[in-house]
Amino acid sequence: MAVIRWLLAFLLAVLVTALLGSVIQTQFNLARIAELGQQIDWGTRLEVTLFDLLSFAPTYAIVSAFALLIALLVAAWPASRLPGLGRGWFALAGFVAIYTALAAMNAMLPVTLIGASRGLLGTLLLSAAGAVGGFLYASVLVQRQKGQN
Repeated sequence: MAVIRWLLAFLLAVLVTALLGSVIQTQFNLARIAELGQQIDWGTRLEVTLFDLLSFAPTYAIVSAFALLIALLVAAWPASRLPGLGRGWFALAGFVAIYTALAAMNAMLPVTLIGASRGLLGTLLLSAAGAVGGFLYASVLVQRQKGQN
C-alpha cells in the first residue's frame, strides 16, 4: 500500500508541475509574440493554452518526472530527519529539480527547447511549478499517512 501511496503522490507532483509549466511556457511565448506588435485576444490565449496542455505538457511531464524522481527521493532523507520541515524540503527539492533540468537542457542542447527558460523570470516560474509539485507530493503523503494511522 505504501508503494501505491507514493506513486499517487509522485504522479500528482509530475502532473501539476507539467500543467503549470505548460501554462507558464505558453504565456511567455504569447508575451513574446505580443512584444512584436501582434494583438492576442483572450480567446486565442485560451485556445493556445489548451493546445499546449495537450501537446507540450506530456513531453514536459517526462522531463519533470525524471527530475522530480531524483529530487524527491533525495529530499526524503532530510525530511525524515526534520519532519516539521518535510513539505518545505520537498518543495525545495521540486524547485531545484526543475531548475537543474532546465539548466542542463539549456547547456547541452544547441537551442533552448523551452522558451520561457531563456530568461531568469521564466526559469524561476517554471522552477516554482516544481516547488508546487514537491509541496503537493509531501502533502499527499502526509495526508494519506494520517488517514491510515
